[in-house]
Amino acid sequence: MTMPELPEVEVTRLSFADRIAGATIASVTMGKPLRWVLGCAPESLLGRQVLQVRRRGKYLLLDLSHGLLLVHLGMSGSVVFAEHLPALGKHDHFEMQTTLGTLRLNDPRRFGAVVYAPSESDPIAQKLLGHLGVEPLGDAFEFSAFHVALKARQTAIKQVLLGGEIVVGVGNIYASETLFLAGIRPTVSAAKISKPRAALLHAAITQVLAQAVAKGGSTLRDFSNAHGEQGHFQLDAMVYDRAGLPCRRCEAPIRRIVQGQRSTFYCANCQKP
Repeated sequence: MTMPELPEVEVTRLSFADRIAGATIASVTMGKPLRWVLGCAPESLLGRQVLQVRRRGKYLLLDLSHGLLLVHLGMSGSVVFAEHLPALGKHDHFEMQTTLGTLRLNDPRRFGAVVYAPSESDPIAQKLLGHLGVEPLGDAFEFSAFHVALKARQTAIKQVLLGGEIVVGVGNIYASETLFLAGIRPTVSAAKISKPRAALLHAAITQVLAQAVAKGGSTLRDFSNAHGEQGHFQLDAMVYDRAGLPCRRCEAPIRRIVQGQRSTFYCANCQKP
């Protein structure tokens, strides 16, 4: 099962952020327990206004007139926002009715979460967000700092990207795609990547993630945005989930290896160690 990654979370945010902004919370219903507790009495949220929806890494941040809600989609979660929804199903674990529509989290595997924090600087929020690296789609993602951080890590570059401490949100699908675009073998040590190759990787991260957002993310099994629409990036994937198929550039067979219990896909001809 491939969990929603940064592009899927950003696509989800874009699909309902404008529609829920300014809404007042009318009711909150909890289903079966999720990975973490809500952290407040559901009824205490009533009457609060949803000011905006932001994203930090793979977390959706709903800023309220007092406090905020941190939403994580886990391994298989999805959010829907609509004026009218059917009755709660067994995989619906959080529902927030507002004056502008109903927000619902569906998560068959229950690895997702909705957590309340009084502020983003509160220890509750910082426990989840404090370790996250730089946002790759913002101006803060500077090449010089990125290159210096790579030089300090001996681990394989694929694992460094997945770790999220240097740059956040480059999950399994997009790490494989980014490394292909940059021509870098996923097993090479981050510290051994030269400055010119690091520059290619830096540009590839931004390019691949932006392209994925534009394509609506990737739907391999069950991802959909808050409108219920699926993503299409997977149709253009160069290496991910293409083991044994010919490389779209050189026609050599795409290889699959396992790194940190995650599948990695690459072209041995196009990606040099």
